[in-house]
Amino acid sequence: MFKPRLEDIINPNHALVRLASVIDCERLDIELGQHFATVGAAALPIRLMAGLMYLQHLHNLSDEALLDQWLESPYYHTSVVKLSFSTNFHAIQLAWLNGANALAKKVVNGC
Repeated sequence: MFKPRLEDIINPNHALVRLASVIDCERLDIELGQHFATVGAAALPIRLMAGLMYLQHLHNLSDEALLDQWLESPYYHTSVVKLSFSTNFHAIQLAWLNGANALAKKVVNGC
């Protein structure tokens, strides 16, 4: 099915788009990846979890409000995953609400 590319529907001068262009996703994966398990169920990308945490903090959102914004905003998508706008929202929702956000916060805070 047709999946629009984000760069075709967003303003390239938006602050979150510009931020996404300077984030080194490979380094983020290397630096944070060592804190996450490599066995078990397939994980969502580290940059997705870190990006969601950043957006939640930036806009002071509850978990539910963050997920609502993720579902509605192509700018949230481009700032953290740089993929097509259509993603598996259900998997993201389950992972975030079932503790991925708490794990990500522990990793970032060094606990």
